[in-house]
Amino acid sequence: MNDTRKTAVIIGASRALGLGLAAEFLRRGWDVIGTVRRSRRTGLHDLADASGGRLTVESLEMTEPVQISALGDRLARRTLDLLFVNAAIARGDVPIGEVPTDMFTEVMITNALSPMRVVESLGPLVAPTGTIGVMSSDQGSIALNTEGGQDLYRASKSALNQLMRSYAARHAEDTRTLLLMDPGWVRTELGGPDADLSVEESVPGVAETIERHQGEPGLHFLDYEGKVVPW
Repeated sequence: MNDTRKTAVIIGASRALGLGLAAEFLRRGWDVIGTVRRSRRTGLHDLADASGGRLTVESLEMTEPVQISALGDRLARRTLDLLFVNAAIARGDVPIGEVPTDMFTEVMITNALSPMRVVESLGPLVAPTGTIGVMSSDQGSIALNTEGGQDLYRASKSALNQLMRSYAARHAEDTRTLLLMDPGWVRTELGGPDADLSVEESVPGVAETIERHQGEPGLHFLDYEGKVVPW
């Protein structure tokens, strides 16, 4: 590989925003390592076939700590410029009092706990001038929640934001950039068909914001246009 190229790891890159980000960083000249949950063929595999060796596909079930550790072992000799955790789930717009306990647990583990396990485990591989980012949402903003709805998803993203804030506080002297990214309301399986943006409209802005803020230490909560999102 060309040592002058930057390297990004994108967790959850088999489709939608994750796949779009993998393609966008390739377009910007990066090498990319993208993860998929299962061994079956995905759009990421097709993208890898056309990448000339610049995209590597890794398998990761993010909710399994042993798999996170194994991925860390496989990447141990790599130095990363970007670690970005994209994976998340939603389980419908159910008032919080009606959410089954197992659904609450599943969403919180997937959207808040597991991304932070990835950050804690793979973060040491990120260069001192690199970036650690997670895909958040404006629905994780307490200040912007004026209409309610999507209680569990909102809570999971707020929890993720808080956990990243704790991580930043524990690494106050860290020179790396920490990002909470809001991609906007995007037409994906999670965002639904009525969302404002296509993947193609959101992704370039997310990548541009990530690149623009590299080398700026501390935690930043930003949207795909580079605007600050209120906590």
